[in-house]
Amino acid sequence: MKRKPINTEDMRDLIADILNVLDPDAGRAGLEETPARFLKAWEHWTSGYDVDAEALLKTFEDGAEDYDEMVFVGAIPFYSTCEHHLAPFFGVAHVAYIPDGRIVGLSKIPRLIDAFSRRLSVQERITTQVADTMQDVLRPKGVAVCLQARHMCVESRGVAKAGTVTTTAAMRGVFKEKAHAKDEFYRMISNAKGQGLA
Repeated sequence: MKRKPINTEDMRDLIADILNVLDPDAGRAGLEETPARFLKAWEHWTSGYDVDAEALLKTFEDGAEDYDEMVFVGAIPFYSTCEHHLAPFFGVAHVAYIPDGRIVGLSKIPRLIDAFSRRLSVQERITTQVADTMQDVLRPKGVAVCLQARHMCVESRGVAKAGTVTTTAAMRGVFKEKAHAKDEFYRMISNAKGQGLA
């Protein structure tokens, strides 16, 4: 779903109004350019709305002949924004699939993570969106996705528990049906950590 065009002038005025509420000295020099910087930063942080996630996954038959073992891409950094508090959450994603005649360019998997994480969202939704898109477009024998993230809405407010890690997972196909496939996926995650990759 594409977002509406941003009226930058109206948005700058709105941000200025918010700053006037939050900061008793909102007219100081350090905040003069904040509305413009804010808009530029948020356009980037929510740029996933402008990406057709399915179109990212260009598939290849060449190279997939007789390959039916797991393809694992781990410790992919991601950054997102919680839709409940507009607070950041960030961490790493691990994605695996077992091809069924087609493979996907390895760089496309991190791009897919970015497409969904650079939106206002929750970790659970991103996890299932990545798994479902991989399954729908690539039609593999199975897909596994695991996200591990720290949430500033947990760490810096409310219960304020610094360093808390939330883990979510989505399994499709053989990863859901076969315990050994799921176990191998989690071993791959542990190995990535052991090599300093996570």
